Amino acid sequence: MQPMPDERIVSTSLKEEIQRSYLEYAMSVIVGRALPDVRDGLKPVQRRILFAMHELGLTPDRPFRKCARVVGDVLGKYHPHSDQSVYEALVRQVQEFSSRHPLLEGHGNFGSVDDDPPAAMRYTETRLAAIAHQSLLGEIGEETVDFVPNFDGSQQEPNVLPAQLPFLLLNGCTGIAVGMATSIPPHNLSEVVDGLVAMLGNPQISDAELLRLIPGPDFPTGGEVLVGSGIQDAYMRGRGSIPMRGIAHVEEIQPGKGKHRRNAVVVTAFPYQLSKAGWIEKLAELVNDGRLQGIADIRDESDRDGLRVVIELRRDGQPQVVLQEIMRRTMLQSNFGAILLALVDGRPTQLSLREMLQRFLEFRELTAMRRCRFALRKIEQRLEVVNGLLLALAQLDRVIGLIRSAPDAASAQSALRVQLEVNDRQAEAVLAMPLRRLTALEQDGLRRECGELETQQQQLRNLLADRGALVKEMIRSLRQLKKLFATPRRTRLVTENNTTADGGRVRSSPRGTGRRQVQASATIPGQTSLTAAPPADAHVLLQGDGGLRLLSPTAVERLQVDQPLAAGSRPLPPRLLVKASECPNLVLLSTHGRFGLLPWNRVGLDPVPLAGLLPAGMDPAVDRPVQLLRCDNLDTVAGVTLLSSEGRSKWLPTAALSDLSARMSRSGQTVAAMKLRPEETVRLAVPVREAGSLVIALSTGRLLRLALSDDLLSGSARASATSLLRLLPGEAIVGGTCAMSGDVLVLLTRSGQLKRLCVDHLRIGSRGCLGQVGIRFLSRDDALLAFGRQVSPLVSVLLKDGRSCRIACEDLPLEDCSSPGVRLLPENAEPVEMFAVHQGNQPMQGITAVPLGPCCW
Repeated sequence: MQPMPDERIVSTSLKEEIQRSYLEYAMSVIVGRALPDVRDGLKPVQRRILFAMHELGLTPDRPFRKCARVVGDVLGKYHPHSDQSVYEALVRQVQEFSSRHPLLEGHGNFGSVDDDPPAAMRYTETRLAAIAHQSLLGEIGEETVDFVPNFDGSQQEPNVLPAQLPFLLLNGCTGIAVGMATSIPPHNLSEVVDGLVAMLGNPQISDAELLRLIPGPDFPTGGEVLVGSGIQDAYMRGRGSIPMRGIAHVEEIQPGKGKHRRNAVVVTAFPYQLSKAGWIEKLAELVNDGRLQGIADIRDESDRDGLRVVIELRRDGQPQVVLQEIMRRTMLQSNFGAILLALVDGRPTQLSLREMLQRFLEFRELTAMRRCRFALRKIEQRLEVVNGLLLALAQLDRVIGLIRSAPDAASAQSALRVQLEVNDRQAEAVLAMPLRRLTALEQDGLRRECGELETQQQQLRNLLADRGALVKEMIRSLRQLKKLFATPRRTRLVTENNTTADGGRVRSSPRGTGRRQVQASATIPGQTSLTAAPPADAHVLLQGDGGLRLLSPTAVERLQVDQPLAAGSRPLPPRLLVKASECPNLVLLSTHGRFGLLPWNRVGLDPVPLAGLLPAGMDPAVDRPVQLLRCDNLDTVAGVTLLSSEGRSKWLPTAALSDLSARMSRSGQTVAAMKLRPEETVRLAVPVREAGSLVIALSTGRLLRLALSDDLLSGSARASATSLLRLLPGEAIVGGTCAMSGDVLVLLTRSGQLKRLCVDHLRIGSRGCLGQVGIRFLSRDDALLAFGRQVSPLVSVLLKDGRSCRIACEDLPLEDCSSPGVRLLPENAEPVEMFAVHQGNQPMQGITAVPLGPCCW
């Protein structure tokens, strides 16, 4: 008798089984581990970590908790894999050098740019960052996304988080799946939001305009990115090679006491994901093997204030040659291989920048509609209860009688439902109503709540019925998030120079398509320009918002800088306008008392914000520029007086200014000009001519006219600052100028009062005097906002609502110190800044101070 075959055994070929099993494994890795979702930009393990911390209540206002607790919850409830893999994903979301906008905050050792490993999870602590709590998890409880069972069906987890920002672009992502990989660079939040708002306003926006709004990546470690074909390929086709490099400059250092000064190459920023310790080790290996000449010593002087690696050169070492060799032989200059690959509806898809933004906006619109439906349902339920309570209060005696006559609660509820014609929810609310609701005050509160609920109900119905209204609400929400979480750009964007051998080496494409691949070499500050020379007839324009650009003569004529203009929403008026062929050194002065050359030769026809042109060592987040000094001819001025927020002054003669300018040109970095006390900042610099007098304006309306005595013009570049004036409580320095006899001063108050005052009306005092009141305020809360010497027939006033106007000075009568001035601004207009247009054809020589007010930042 033959044995019966086992019906559970299915015969199949080995080839088919291997194919099927490998395909299932590959899709499991692709969908469940390696690739992020285009909607919230997160991999499953990252999403589960954030949701588990949300469930644990680890919000930004709560204390930190041990990472081991978080990892345990994630493993036990949502992600049954290795604890080490979960902890590594958690650590990466804490590291500020890995994520442009970290989603978690941490206490303890979470690694470093030197590839130091983090401490064990039992030693570190974490909690949600504010941006993750608000932008990723803020709407998680409003039925905005679907929940699915976890791996064992004991818990529910979201299949995607209701992201309000495209974190796939903000933080980027790297992942290696089976047969595919993703590598998305991080970007600046402000630029991405501007791109989203532009797409919401105009879905057919051109690619050129989109690339202007989102010009390139913004790596958390800073450095430079070369804008060119690599970025265009990545953004247009979803794959490209983006050249990036660190920031290095040459400066003179003192090796030791009694030793001669030497040149050194100082590296202050590394490319993204480059280990500093590994790079230094590689550089030392090249020097020891004799493949890199001219280097005497390598020191890592990095601290909590920033990164600084000093490469000391030998006496015969050429700084430019050594820096170019370092760029060529090490990873200080490398390429970021961008692959914009993400999951779209569960399928891996390579996307362009436009497609990524569009997919996010579609998801955001869906979550916004689901949130509106959830809120509308809650409001309608509450409104139903409130209407039932008001109906009961209107027949209060009858309700009390029904309740008193009922034998039990169920009978009372049935009687109310029949007699008052209410539903079960309303009847139950009436029975549960406390006695304090019977007071007149509580009844008024219910009626007020009913009105508010009806208004909210109508607003939500309008949002659901009108897509235009929903789009406006999405734009408002995006701008609010930008206001809360946007930070200045850290990575400089540099234009590729395909025509010079030093700026880039052009190689033919191996595919023969005619495309050129550019590898940028070192650019020495002050030696080689990053862009071609501007046209001879072009003008350099500093806009009212701080943008710097080149203009053609025709475009200059359209500015109408010599004509007064009424208040309007036109582009902000110019601050500085000068021919590019005659453009002198433009020097920035920062709040920390540092000078730095402004590389205006980097700009083109498109405006470049000042934050993207700052010299090395000047960070707008902590050391904001306050003035731009245009230096034509130093021989025509005696020097510059620096004024601090505490009323101290520092005198810099012409010789000291020339020395500082030479040092800035050699190193390309900022140089310190004034030593400040803690919490003290530099307010302004006043160019001084020996025949004039120094006039300082204070927020209380006081004006101090000081004679330029030997005491005021004494000292050297190394001398300490001295006390110049006494500040009253709550008083601040508004402005200062060097005025000649007969000069006219222009004053603007916070309430909009404008005034012209001849300097001869002010008596001359000395150091430490109180001066005199130069303008009479019409209200107690008014204050002096802006002050300056009349250097042109027109002054520009910027208003808080974004408008601007240009006022003719001849419309302002000359008045004495006791008058309040006149108001020429529109009704209810609130000024924020005043300045004149400094033009190259105006009779100004020496140093011209151009203010950089709040509208520049």
